[in-house]
Amino acid sequence: MQYRRLGASGLMVPALSFGTATFGGTTEFFKAWGATDVKEAKRLVDICLEAGVNLFDSADTYSNGASEEVLAAAVAGRRDKVLISTKSSFRSGPGANQVGSSRHHLVDACHAALKRLGTDYIDLFQLHGMDANTPVEETMSALDDLVRAGKVRYIGCSNFSGWHLMKSLAVADRYGHARYVANQTYYSLIGRDYEWELMPLGVDQGVGAIVWSPLGWGRLTGKIRRGQPLHQDSRLHVTRDAAPQVDDEHLFKVVDALDQMARETGRTITQVAINWLLQRPTVASVIVGARNEEQLKQNLGAIGWNLEPEQVRRLDEASAVPLPYPYWHQALKAELTVRVR
Repeated sequence: MQYRRLGASGLMVPALSFGTATFGGTTEFFKAWGATDVKEAKRLVDICLEAGVNLFDSADTYSNGASEEVLAAAVAGRRDKVLISTKSSFRSGPGANQVGSSRHHLVDACHAALKRLGTDYIDLFQLHGMDANTPVEETMSALDDLVRAGKVRYIGCSNFSGWHLMKSLAVADRYGHARYVANQTYYSLIGRDYEWELMPLGVDQGVGAIVWSPLGWGRLTGKIRRGQPLHQDSRLHVTRDAAPQVDDEHLFKVVDALDQMARETGRTITQVAINWLLQRPTVASVIVGARNEEQLKQNLGAIGWNLEPEQVRRLDEASAVPLPYPYWHQALKAELTVRVR
């Protein structure tokens, strides 16, 4: 396993981390992802630790907290061997203050997560989304207090726009608060929006990317093919409305290129897609998930080798889409932009 520094922090994280959205399965939405119980979760954690994967990611909304509870049981007795990441800010209850990034909600959410996780500290505590209704100063102050109290060691964000993240960093710098060192972001061969603004920001500001859904919401597994019906086991049957959008023809073009790379490298499509991500600037860790041991072991095969530069270039070309303004105009004056390659 490769270990990489998380942004500008001193924390080393594995290039692959394990996502626990499949743990619990107590709601219909998350049951479509998986319903891993404690016994199976322990086995998956065993496999991860044997491979050097020691970062486990969860969120308070994953199966209404059941994911964190299953993770707690799976790592019981070996807390010192793992890094735990979780997320809050989405609605966690019916109350008016049980949502968002206010001091009230973040402190309550952190305490609730600590209880479910059976631990007295969280290694990486991230905002699951931007709360436009709470002053950034209040949010960053609350997070800084959690860090200073020892309940949280590092902080990050997820699903922020570039200006959301930059404003938060500016406020942190102004008041001497803890800074975001991680951006848990959607990034895949069929979703390269991260490269437009968030990647250059990450380079400039020392914010590492922790990539979620590296297989484009399950579309880059090799099961979705041109002219064939959606596989019966696909979670897209239930979760399509929440999935990142992608044009079918663009998807098939990328899958065709992945097919070629898989033949050339002797790897699977999923391994090639994840390996491509591991070579991108700012990427600290790629979150892989699995419903079972077979899927997990296949995903772990994405590490320990690299695509050749020419293969990376061909995947870049196959997955490229027209840039929106102002990025297409900035690309014309590349000598003025932040260099990320």
